[in-house]
Amino acid sequence: LMPKRPNVLPETASQTAGPYVHIGLMPSIAGLDRPKDLGHEIAGPEAAGERIRVEGLVRDGAGDAVKDALIEVWQANAAGVYPGVGTVEPGFRGWGRVAADFETGAWAFDTVKPGAVGGQAPHINLWIVARGINIGLNTRLYFEDEAEANAADPLLTQVPAARRGTLIAQLCDDQIYRFDIRLQGEGETVFLDI
Repeated sequence: LMPKRPNVLPETASQTAGPYVHIGLMPSIAGLDRPKDLGHEIAGPEAAGERIRVEGLVRDGAGDAVKDALIEVWQANAAGVYPGVGTVEPGFRGWGRVAADFETGAWAFDTVKPGAVGGQAPHINLWIVARGINIGLNTRLYFEDEAEANAADPLLTQVPAARRGTLIAQLCDDQIYRFDIRLQGEGETVFLDI
């Protein structure tokens, strides 16, 4: 007699993003000949608002650049409206993907500076995956030059004062913000359990 099989399938082993994340999510980065990666343009030329660039590195616990990181970006438009929640102007997607450079680990994206959303300070939501990360990490990027709004943000004010700086992008140039993400260790970025 054969033993009766349970009606549920067993859980499979946990997997990290591995080397295949770029093939599936950003094929041109993986060297595949495709027209354009999905998520390349967050805010097209018709999108209203101040044009900004965000640059950074994802760093591991030793401080070394994670050269295979992939970051997804979600944000509201300059009026503080998310696509799908309200009406946004043509060309504003509010979502995109960016991959770290395989040589340097540097990543960057161009967009418009988001407006305040329902009592929250202007911010950009980030989701980070890379080899060695079992579950994507969620965090937020706030802007250094929005101190008054940051001081009243309901999420940011819950973060211990000593760690808030890990969520603040520094204004380096007129329209360039620097935001490094530290995965663990001293100065670890605050990650959100959402």
